[in-house]
Amino acid sequence: MLDTLQGLTRTHSCGGLRGQDIDQTVVLMGWVQRRRDHGGLIFVDLRDRDGITQVVFNPEVNAEAHSKAEVLRAEFVIAVRGIVIRRPEGMANHNLPTGEIEVDVVELRLLNTSKTPPFELEEYKLETSETIRLRYRYLDLRRPGLMSNLRLRHQAAQVVRTFLNGQGFMEVETPILTRSTPEGARDYLVPSRTNPGKFFALPQSPQLFKQLLMMSGVERYYQLCRCFRDEDLRADRQPEFTQIDMEMSFITEKDIYKVVEGMMVSLFKEILGLDFYPPFPHLTYQDCIDRFGVDRPDRRFGLELIEVTDIVKFSEFKAFAEVVGQGGIVKAICGPGFSRLSRKELDELIQFVGIYGARGLAWVKLTEGGWQSPLAKFFSEGEKEAINQRLNAKEGDLLMFVADSAPVVNTALGQLRLHLGKKEKLIPPDIYDFVWVTHFPLLEYDPVEKRHMAVHHPFTAPLEEDLDLLATDPGAVRARAYDLVLNGTEIGGGSIRIHQRPTQEHVFKALGISLPEAEEKFGFLLEALEYGAPPHGGVAFGFDRLVMLLAGAKSLREVIAFPKTQKATCSVTLAPSSVDMAQLLELGLRLDK
Repeated sequence: MLDTLQGLTRTHSCGGLRGQDIDQTVVLMGWVQRRRDHGGLIFVDLRDRDGITQVVFNPEVNAEAHSKAEVLRAEFVIAVRGIVIRRPEGMANHNLPTGEIEVDVVELRLLNTSKTPPFELEEYKLETSETIRLRYRYLDLRRPGLMSNLRLRHQAAQVVRTFLNGQGFMEVETPILTRSTPEGARDYLVPSRTNPGKFFALPQSPQLFKQLLMMSGVERYYQLCRCFRDEDLRADRQPEFTQIDMEMSFITEKDIYKVVEGMMVSLFKEILGLDFYPPFPHLTYQDCIDRFGVDRPDRRFGLELIEVTDIVKFSEFKAFAEVVGQGGIVKAICGPGFSRLSRKELDELIQFVGIYGARGLAWVKLTEGGWQSPLAKFFSEGEKEAINQRLNAKEGDLLMFVADSAPVVNTALGQLRLHLGKKEKLIPPDIYDFVWVTHFPLLEYDPVEKRHMAVHHPFTAPLEEDLDLLATDPGAVRARAYDLVLNGTEIGGGSIRIHQRPTQEHVFKALGISLPEAEEKFGFLLEALEYGAPPHGGVAFGFDRLVMLLAGAKSLREVIAFPKTQKATCSVTLAPSSVDMAQLLELGLRLDK
């Protein structure tokens, strides 16, 4: 028969006792990590979320408790009352915070039993597939590693709230049931029973609401908000996720940068004990594409992209000359000491860039005798020397070239750069590099839709000097948008918003959104802009992704209590699930067979 807690109150956590607690009478509660019977004495490692304490059942101390302890197994839930004693000479466990002491048990209460867990819960024994771990997530979360990640997530949320509260922000909740608006991904739709045939949408972000809050005079808003996007998943995506969402009135980009940098400084100091000193460096979007091939650069290592179009356009190497003649470009990266790569490894790199649309990868090894490459005979000594100088190449290096349209060249070499950085271990560990990326394109042309689309969202303000281009050259308009990138990962982004109706209508027109369509979808926002909307802007950070980086985890699933799988399902509750026909009929819905 199981015991109760009647008359017993926990005094300490299982990770809290130390040498100064010796001779105290304590009450601990938790789960049995392991039980060891040493011929008379029974030792139990008792675990809760804070740690482990060794408790000892000695028949000479309490025979009844010792007898009851014989039935204990892994994950049984127990409470013990006992006296803290020092471990015998030579038996201290210096790898355990509580390893100096143990508890002599005078009372044991068995609160619950447990079936044999489907996998070992000890951290160092974990060799179980993620599928099983997610199925029994409530067991997986008992492990110290995941519990530590949840604690870090909690601490990070508190740091964020404390910092923003101190900066004059108000935390305001925004609706979860809202209307469908185009924000770049598919919406999750919720049918309305009281309004048959109509649907709510779960918010992809609180974008419109936070702008309305600025028009309401809130001035500084923040929220750790839930967002929902029905998109294909990967290690750093979830269908429901958390954002640190912020919006400010009467500000420019510099005000946003200052607040965000202060928040990052506080987060990394409080969580990791690291110091950063703003301001963070800035790169324009075009700088990033030109130098790194991507708009979220990892600057912790070299291998930057260097254009050599002007040098090779008149060379005898037709593959280069023809591409340049057709309006393409030629870029290269210089791999320091990479001439050691074998022909097999070079062939693998050629296949790698092919994934990103490149038609080939030309290479040159720099040896004591000069260029070693099938390309060498097509270039003059002057052209070789000019390329060597521009790439700062030296003996032992490997030059890698891609010739194609600018998007293909930048993408292929940018991805090759990242691939080589990891493969050749060029990325230094334990370095955190922040950089702001600014001046993104406002719009990009979609050949499928045959119209321009918003790069961020349709409420982003264009640079004032580019306003006239909206009517003549929309693709050339730059946005007052900014991303904060950490170690090659975009952790947050935002923009200064459009706060005047005429400008918003111009942007809608450039996007191919007619005025009637704009009124139907965004009439409430356009109307609000006519009632004295202040200049405003904001930023949103992927909180899950930020915690993942702080924790050094490899997947978002390691820092979310109950994450979805890559198929957007919950392994614990088996959601999504079928519903009764009566529920569907009540909503005016039916399923096609």
